[in-house]
Amino acid sequence: MNILRPILILVVIVGAAFISTNYTEHHVGSNADPMDALYAHVVPAKLVFSDQGHGHEGQGTEGQADGHIDDDHEAAVGVFGLPERIAPTNLQVFQLAAILLILIAFSGVGSHLRTGKGDKLTRILAGWVTYIRDEMVRPNMQRGDEQRFLPYFLYLFFFIVFMNLMGLVPGGATATASIFVTAALALTTLVAMLGCGMVSQGPIKFWTGLVPQVPAWLWPLMFVVEVFGLFIKPFALMIRLFANMTGGHLVVLSFMGLIFYFAGTDYSSLGWAVSAPAVALAVFIMIIEGFVALLQAYIFTQLTIMFVGTAVHPEH
Repeated sequence: MNILRPILILVVIVGAAFISTNYTEHHVGSNADPMDALYAHVVPAKLVFSDQGHGHEGQGTEGQADGHIDDDHEAAVGVFGLPERIAPTNLQVFQLAAILLILIAFSGVGSHLRTGKGDKLTRILAGWVTYIRDEMVRPNMQRGDEQRFLPYFLYLFFFIVFMNLMGLVPGGATATASIFVTAALALTTLVAMLGCGMVSQGPIKFWTGLVPQVPAWLWPLMFVVEVFGLFIKPFALMIRLFANMTGGHLVVLSFMGLIFYFAGTDYSSLGWAVSAPAVALAVFIMIIEGFVALLQAYIFTQLTIMFVGTAVHPEH
């Protein structure tokens, strides 16, 4: 089991990178552009498992018989025979890979916390779990709620961490560099704030309790401000995670892009001249990005814990 788990983790990471590298629209066909391949790290790229130029004669004939002629873009087939316009993307591959990594990596952590036995990876992950429980959740949640919400906060933290880190893998893509992914994560925070708050306090008390003790004439204005505040908090989470992950990767990819840019000019020798400093700077930023990947997951989870804790048990 000690050998099998690292092998499975490696298979998941390599498999996701292989699919993203070989079966996205940036890499399929003769018009593939190296710059497009670079920036596929931060933008969604549709998966294409079939040749877009083949297999559509029958569709074209049938379409003409019906009086409709489909263009090549709409006729292109993506994964599982879906039209290309609704095909899955490489970012979804890495989201699924992050979930698989959580299931595989934490398969022995529960047993270790009960018995104290486990390999080195299990002990490391158990230490992270203990830290999140003792230093992040317990100070912001009451004793009974801590055990109920801990699994969700653990999932949220490691889901973001694995998505962030896999964006640093060669051939990988950063799902959290997509505004749609961070918006979905922020939406779960909003739902947890509203849903858990109303269940814990009751719907009427939750909404009336948003406003502290203020003069009656000021209450309507303060209520509007507090309601806006409920939505601004997860919105800030969405923008912060998206901007930090996108910005860091764009810096790295911009350095690497200089090589391709100068190589494509009339002075192609400049591509060789800038390659060494560009790679050195990109590696330096990548090291920083490893820290940022953990930091942003920590910030998103910590603020979510505080927001949910305040909604469930508001401060007086």
